[in-house]
Amino acid sequence: QVQLVQSGGGSVQAGGSLRLSCAASGYSYSSYCMGWFRQAPGKEREGVAAIYSDGFTNYAHSVKGRFTISKDNAKNTLYLQMNSLKPEDTAMYYCAAEFRAIGPSGPALLVSGLLPLDYWGQGTQVTVSS
Repeated sequence: QVQLVQSGGGSVQAGGSLRLSCAASGYSYSSYCMGWFRQAPGKEREGVAAIYSDGFTNYAHSVKGRFTISKDNAKNTLYLQMNSLKPEDTAMYYCAAEFRAIGPSGPALLVSGLLPLDYWGQGTQVTVSS
């Protein structure tokens, strides 16, 4: 059974950095699309960043240049490095994954919310104070 277990997050002042991790287990597929979503109180969930198994990535405009998504295939772990954090980045962050051949358009579909996703992490809070 596929599981996504998140770690990282916490509280930081504006301008600081945090790294989120999402350890995946129980899968044996070589093709995948994985990514990060966030949801702030009273707001809709939004896609933040995504990566496809061939290395294609996609980012929301609001985080481009500040956040970096990566995956360590040896550790089966997805990361989101968040730099230059802003108070508006405060939200609950979730990792999500789809294990099948989607193609290089997968990350854009994931970030835009158009990719159905079967697996989700438990969520981790990120709070950025001004």
